[in-house]
Amino acid sequence: MSLLKNEVTAEDTVGQRMTWIPGGIFRMGCNDAYPEEAPVHRVSVDGFWIDPSPVTNAQFGKFVAETGHVTFAEIAPDPRDYPGALPEMLFPGSLVFTKTQAAVNLSEWSRWWSLQRGANWRHPYGPSSTIEGLDDHPVVHVAYGDAFAYARWAGKDLPTEAEWEFAARGGLDGATFAWGEVMRPSGRMMANTWQGRFPWENTKEDGWEATSPVGSFPPNGFGLLDMIGNVWEWTQDWYVAQHQADAAKACCIPSNPRGPTEGTPDPGQPSIKIPRKVLKGGSFLCAPSFCRRYRPAARHPEPVDTSACHVGFRCVARSAN
Repeated sequence: MSLLKNEVTAEDTVGQRMTWIPGGIFRMGCNDAYPEEAPVHRVSVDGFWIDPSPVTNAQFGKFVAETGHVTFAEIAPDPRDYPGALPEMLFPGSLVFTKTQAAVNLSEWSRWWSLQRGANWRHPYGPSSTIEGLDDHPVVHVAYGDAFAYARWAGKDLPTEAEWEFAARGGLDGATFAWGEVMRPSGRMMANTWQGRFPWENTKEDGWEATSPVGSFPPNGFGLLDMIGNVWEWTQDWYVAQHQADAAKACCIPSNPRGPTEGTPDPGQPSIKIPRKVLKGGSFLCAPSFCRRYRPAARHPEPVDTSACHVGFRCVARSAN
């Protein structure tokens, strides 16, 4: 692909435009929100290209048509990979959100999440649902391996957590949101998130119950769309419960960090068996009363064998690719 450092945009191998993000040093993380976002530390990243929006259903459909790729959600789990699992639970499917009928205990996530047979990227809410008319919505129900396979097919890669956060900040180093300090500047909705009482009342002040077409909300300072809200996005970093403490030392600014290596023990969750990657950006299910993760610093662990109706991805390209 033609990726020259003097280009503002470049075209990837499948004809999609990418946006150049200049390198720099920024403050990564947050000390005043969820504990996994701390400590704030300075990080340096080289310049890179990034997709201006999450990968859409139309783009992912082209990948599937050309490669025959079958997503993780469309394959029955191998019992050997899940010793002790109930046989009746080993079916092709994915996690689907369903609103509750009334207020519930917010610690009981199984009240609104369920593993649905037949839910996948083509059928986001089960076998009777469809993505007809949703070509420009982010693809969902993609596990980490699906996102990585698409990136490789497109001649690209998945972003590191540091690259993703640097891009999401849009040049506003240390700001709470990707657009500044105010959630709704002048009352304007800036991202697809949840309004109302989660998980049973969504007032849809932003106009959307679930995913929205990419570009429905203003771009950030780098011209990137949907870096906040709409869908969570995969990064290539393995998750641990906090940023590495030594990264916060003033004498050391990590350059292009890629997180811990696979298998690094997570002191916050020592019993976790399935490795997890870092998700970034929040989704249409993030609510002030439950999941205030519609911020660049926010991060969330996702098992690599899991897909859901609010998780998608975008790709990057680097000079060395």
